[in-house]
Parts: sequence; C-alpha cells; structure tokens
Amino acid sequence: MRIGISLNYSGGFKEAADHVVELEKVGVDIALVAEAYSYDAVSQLGYLAAKTSTIQLGSGVFPIYTRTPSLLAMTAAGLDYVSDGRFQLGIGTSGPQVVEGFHGVPFDAPLGRTREVVDICRQVWRRERVNYTGKHYQLPLPADRGTGLGKPLQLINHPVRERIPISIAALGPKNVELTAEIAEGWQPVFFYPEKARSVWGEALEAGQAKRDSELGPLDVMVGASLAIGDDVEERLAWVKPQLGLYIGGMGAKGRNFYHNLATRYGFGEVADRIQELYLSGRKDEAIAAVPDELVRSISLIGPRGFVAERVAAFADAGVTTLLVMPASTDRRESLRHVEELRGLLPG
Repeated sequence: MRIGISLNYSGGFKEAADHVVELEKVGVDIALVAEAYSYDAVSQLGYLAAKTSTIQLGSGVFPIYTRTPSLLAMTAAGLDYVSDGRFQLGIGTSGPQVVEGFHGVPFDAPLGRTREVVDICRQVWRRERVNYTGKHYQLPLPADRGTGLGKPLQLINHPVRERIPISIAALGPKNVELTAEIAEGWQPVFFYPEKARSVWGEALEAGQAKRDSELGPLDVMVGASLAIGDDVEERLAWVKPQLGLYIGGMGAKGRNFYHNLATRYGFGEVADRIQELYLSGRKDEAIAAVPDELVRSISLIGPRGFVAERVAAFADAGVTTLLVMPASTDRRESLRHVEELRGLLPG
C-alpha cells in the first residue's frame, strides 16, 4: 500500500508545496492536486514538479468537460515532461454544479465522453495522427475532412512516455465499471471500506472481466483525513464542512452524486436533512448534521490502535493507495502523523 497526499485546493498553495517537499523526504509516494473552482491544477502541478524530484504527481482530478481530449493529452504530456516522467493523469466528470454552474458547459453523456477521452489521450501520447470518430468527439471535424483543414495531426513533441497512467474519479456503478475496464487507477471519494463491496463490488467485477491485462492491477486510490493520537477526537469535526458541502450543496436534488453515495451507505435520511438545510442556506446546521459515524468510517482519525484497525479495513477492501489529508494546522505534527501511518501499513 502506498501513501499519498491530497492538497487542499482552497488553502495556501505555496505553503502546501513546501510541505510536499518535506513529505517527499520521508518517502510519501504521490501528491495529488485537485481542480474544482479554485486555481487551476496545471500551474500548481508544474510548480510542484520544479520543487520536487522523486515524488509522483497527479491531478485529482481534471474535469473532462473543461478541456478538449487533445488538450488533456497535451497537458498530461507536458506535466510528464517537466516532472521527468512522474505525472499521473486523474480525470473525472466533476458534477453539474461545477461544470454547468461555473464553466457553463452542458453536463452530458459522462460515460461515453470518459471512454472517448481516454482513447484519444492514448492515441495522442503514441504520436499517432489523431483520426478519431466517436459519438461525442470527431477529430478532424467531419465537415473539414477532405479539405486542407481536415488533415489529421500528431503531437509535435515526443512524450517522455507513450503511456501515462490514467486514474478516473468515479462513483456510480456504470462509471466504476468503465474505470475498472479502461483505467490504471480509480479515485473514489468518501470511501467507506466496510460498505465498498456492497456499493461497488458488482461494478468492479464486471469492469475487470473486460480489462486488458496490459493495464495491470487496478490502483484503488482513496482519500482519508489523518490524525493519530489519544486527543484528536475533536478533529472529526474538521472533516464535516467538506461532507456538508458535497452531500448538501454539490448539485440540486436528484443530481447530487455525493448525496446518492451517502444514501447507498445507509445514511439516506440524514443525507436528505443535510441537503435540505444546505440548499435553504442553513449551512452551519447542515455541517452540524453530518454524523460522527460517517466521518469516523471514512477517515483515519483516532488513537494509534484505532487507526491501525482502519488501515487494515481499507486494505481488506482493496485499497492500494491511501491519499491522506492531515487534520492539523501544525506541519511538524502532520509530518509526524504521516510517518507514524507508514509504520501501520500492511506488508
């Protein structure tokens, strides 16, 4: 099992980058930069590439609607170049709240678009002339074929690697099945290990049955807040604002994937309450309504023995990369907790 770090996209990035440098020295394997509606992740990943030398870097995630497939491939190839082959492309659909509300782009056909994006990216990295006819993307455009504008192009540069690993953030059964079929990695959010098989087991098995063996085993990359100690119980509350936002506010009723996930975990009534409060503007009450049980189940917060039990539960559920988010304002304490966590990993 690897240890990674997920950078908080709403925090101070330069301070976080300095912390990544420290984490690299103690052997943290990968750092992911999210992209929602804060600074773009590309500029931050380029900055990290210049500040580090061994830690793997990844996007966690680039929404597929906000860049063309070819631009995603170009960006990934560029980040892989400046990092000397250390980049992993994380993609996802995000959600209607961000895609339609912030970018003004229709949120449509997430499954079909994801598959075609992956196909096109891999074609670009192989430096093939991109001649692709899909349902959602046609390169060149049909109207330009047979004209001077319709000549298929290939990437000018020679990428460091012709196969950059792709991980996909997926929650719904069909999207998880697709991920298990075509991607090197899977990034589920709010992962509850004891519930994972009942929620995603069939989808993962269906996708892996169609998986190309050349992809290797699926890297299950799971985020979890981290604080180890006998006096960290109050830090469960630090996780609640994010859960309140996502379950309550990241999408309208009936179009909120995170609300649906909480419901599938067995928290349907409380998820409804959180959403009702959040959408009516009572955000503090929505956050307060997030149950400790849910936070504790998806986090690594508590005494050393408890955290060891949770690590074992994540491992039993198939997790191969723990992307921790230290629940601390003290960088030295965060570093200590990450080092202590390393000693609790199986194997």
